[in-house]
This record gives sequence, C-alpha cells and structure tokens, in this order.
Amino acid sequence: MKVIVAPDSFKGTLTAREAALAMAAGVRQAHPDAEIVLIPLADGGEGTMETLVVATGGETVTRTVMGPLGEPVQASFGLIGEGRRTAVIEMAQASGLGLVPVERRDPRVTTTYGVGELMRAAAQSGAHEILIGLGGSATNDGGAGAMQALGVRFLDTDGRELEHGGAALARLASIDLTGFDFPKERVLIRVASDVRNPLIGPEGASAVYGPQKGATPEMVLELDRALAKYAAVLKRDLGCDVADLPGAGAAGGLGAALAAFLGATSQSGIDVVMDTVDFESKVRGAYWVLTGEGYLDSQTLSGKLIAGLLARCRTVGVPVMAFGGGVDRSAAATLVGQGLMDAVSLVSNDVTLEEALRDPARVLEEAVARTMRKWLRTS
Repeated sequence: MKVIVAPDSFKGTLTAREAALAMAAGVRQAHPDAEIVLIPLADGGEGTMETLVVATGGETVTRTVMGPLGEPVQASFGLIGEGRRTAVIEMAQASGLGLVPVERRDPRVTTTYGVGELMRAAAQSGAHEILIGLGGSATNDGGAGAMQALGVRFLDTDGRELEHGGAALARLASIDLTGFDFPKERVLIRVASDVRNPLIGPEGASAVYGPQKGATPEMVLELDRALAKYAAVLKRDLGCDVADLPGAGAAGGLGAALAAFLGATSQSGIDVVMDTVDFESKVRGAYWVLTGEGYLDSQTLSGKLIAGLLARCRTVGVPVMAFGGGVDRSAAATLVGQGLMDAVSLVSNDVTLEEALRDPARVLEEAVARTMRKWLRTS
C-alpha cells in the first residue's frame, strides 16, 4: 500500500516537514508495511523554501541582511534544480512579521531592504531564476526597500533619498535608476503568491493587511495615500501601472515593485510548489493521500493548499484525508462534496486544545493512526 503524506505547516506548532514525519509515524502504527512517500508542501508562504529544497535535494544558503526594523538578521535562500540555477526566497525570512516584536509593529517604518539583499546574493550565486514567496510580511513599503538594496534611489522634491518605510513614500517625487544594477536580463523573477489584492484602495495592501502588521485605522489611511503616490510616480517614471494590478498588494506591495522594476510574473503558490516537486507523478498509484493544516475552514476552500491538492488528486483518482488542529464542519462538508474522503480534527472529545498545542506531533500521529485503522476496517 502506497500512502502519500503531503501536509502544509500547522502554523505556530509544526512545520510541514515536522507534520509529515508525525503523520508518517501514524501511518506506520496502522499499517507497518505501507510504502510512505513524504511530500511536505507549502503555498508560497511559510515553509516554501524548505519544502522545495528538501523535495529536490537542493541546498540552503544563509546571509546576514537588514531586517524589517533595520537591524541585522540571519536569512536563508534555497538553491534547487539542475546546476542549482533556481533560487527560492521567502520574503518573510528577511522581512517577516515574526521578526518584529508585537510592541514594535509599525508598518509605516518597516522595510523590505533585506529581501533585495537576498535577491542580490542569489543572483551572485549564479542563479538564472529567482522564485520569491510573498507571504507573512511585516512591511507596507511597496517593495521600495528591496529596490533600494538593488541600487534604486527614491527621492523627495529636494533630491534627497527617502528613509525606509511605507510612510516615507508620501514624499516621493522621483525615482533614480542610474544605480540600479540587478542583472534582470540574465535572471528571471517569478512570484509565488495566492494573494490577488491590488496595491491601493479598500482591497489593497494597507486596508486588508495593514492592521495585522500593527496599523491603526489612521495608519491605514496614511499608508494607502503613500502607496497611491508611489503608484503614480511608478506609472510616470517607469511606465508601469500597478495601482490595480492583481497581486500588486501582496507582501505590503512588494508584488508591485517586482512587477514594475523587474517584470516579475506571478503564479499560484500552490501550483508552483506542486509542479516543482512533481506531485502528480509521485501520487499516481497511491492508495491514499494524507494532508493537513492548522485549521480547516472557509479559507481552505479559497485556493489554499488543501483545495489545490484535492483538485490534483481528483484528476488521478486518489482519495484524500485531511487533518486539522480544528475543523469547521461546514467547510469540511463542502470539501467532502469536492471529493475529500475525511476531515479530522485533532481537538476532539478525547483531546483538549491545550493538549494539542502542548504536544502537537504526538496528537497528530495518534489521530492519523486512529483514522487509518477506521478506514482500513471498512475498505
């Protein structure tokens, strides 16, 4: 019996790889002779780099870069593919919300400068393609910081360079590209993101994602006005209209900068990861696919990893079981209607939330073993 174990991370408790190992242990409990294939997954956000490096036998490179508050942080990128010619960057490694203490969260001042430093390091490593995951940002600077790291100068009316942070863009008067030296003719930039929000407006970066980064309602208005000014100058100086571009609002507007300055193309994070790990080829002939994430709810249905995985498994006729720290029964019913075999909550009558948080790997392992035994009895 071939069983594919392909979870997302259980955010805050288990990485995708840790979850996969726990689930595999549960499979072995229920069926010691099973052939288990581990394919930890991600959707372009947290865990994407590790997932692709592990799945392809790549390598990880660590550099010291500027963090979101201007202080040095350690951040890594992956090198994968033939000749290590593809680099994988998670922007959150350099500019993520997890790098900013709650009491210091202020998207008016945080910067993506470190992302640009990682891009430069990846290009210098010999990469011909850079895949950038745009999830988990602490920033709202429109990607200006990343471009500053690549030599772009953002100037006010007096010709002085703007300080870091999204609020400063309100004073943007012109963009100086004379020092821009990223080798964009040699290095293709691709974006992995499922965020389709525009840069500005009620569905834009500031309004939708600013509050979770520490923005008050007043800050949201300030940041949105600053990004509107940024978009206007980008259109005038670069000829690129990013204001309403789908996905431009991803990662606090980093999507806009990557499109405007580097001609980046955007793809679904789920599809990028599954294509890179050759998911459909590996899943053929499997008896079951086991997957999971922190919580199965309405967002799971909206292009998240499990929905994408389920769609692919339907094409090859392999049934899927999903495990979550919690499960919204309405969403689970919809997923079952789309072909999901079972949706299992780790928190149940026998397992409290506190227990699941205290020892998530054991609880997940036992839930998988229990569920597999149930289905083996009926199959």
